[in-house]
Amino acid sequence: MSLNFPLLLVIAVAVCGLLGLIDLLFLAPRRRAAIATYQGSVTQPEMAVVERLNKEPLLVEYGKSFFPVLFIVLVLRSFLVEPFQIPSGSMKPTLEVGDFILVNKFSYGIRLPVIDKKVIEVGDPQRGDVMVFRYPSDPNVNYIKRVVGLPGDQISYTNDKRLFVNGQPVAEQLVGSEPGTLGSAQLYKEKLGEAEHLIRKEMTRYRMPPDQQWTVPAGHYFMMGDNRDNSNDSRYWDDPNIPKELHGMVPDRNIVGKAFAVWMSWPEPKLSHLPNLSRVGLIH
Repeated sequence: MSLNFPLLLVIAVAVCGLLGLIDLLFLAPRRRAAIATYQGSVTQPEMAVVERLNKEPLLVEYGKSFFPVLFIVLVLRSFLVEPFQIPSGSMKPTLEVGDFILVNKFSYGIRLPVIDKKVIEVGDPQRGDVMVFRYPSDPNVNYIKRVVGLPGDQISYTNDKRLFVNGQPVAEQLVGSEPGTLGSAQLYKEKLGEAEHLIRKEMTRYRMPPDQQWTVPAGHYFMMGDNRDNSNDSRYWDDPNIPKELHGMVPDRNIVGKAFAVWMSWPEPKLSHLPNLSRVGLIH
């Protein structure tokens, strides 16, 4: 069972805030009244007794201590920047397994946490952006791919592994063989929109029927991984619970944000393989 972390965070902030409010409105006045009564009943009040009477309940103390920290985390994570870890090789060579990335949460509009309703328009995804989104067939799972098709675009992928957008081939240039693959995998420099980046193709592998075509509906996006022959992306999604014309499409409401930087890499999270900063940099 996957946990809805944003919902848990909102609940935690609400509970801690409620505890602080209850203390402010009800419990603190009672403590002050008890201290005033005690001080009026003795000639020389003992500080130990005053401190005991003024002591907050343990639950309130914890709630008030955690509230500012949780609130800051909620604001940062919901509206500014959210960290993610790359679990698969679908975005190689741009992103490797174990990369820790930062995602800009306001690039595509300010959204309320949990319900993901956009309340402030800021911008729209652009062709070539690396975007994190909730998988249409299971919104509890986050995916990361590159934006290939915008609303209204015609996308096609041919049997010779060429990508076309609105009938025009996407510019690509062979860089060379991927090291260690003995020529079975080739790296290309692709220009998609304003973004120039590397993509990876396996020359002997075909996962899908040739010459597939898609039309991107309004309010949706077509996504592909840079590791073109090892990516579960818009080319392959076929959910019977989703209308056929929306198969493979990511609705705007599922957008999480734009990935913009790698801040750490930890391919094997164990003591014998410590995190490293060798891949730190901006994502293109």
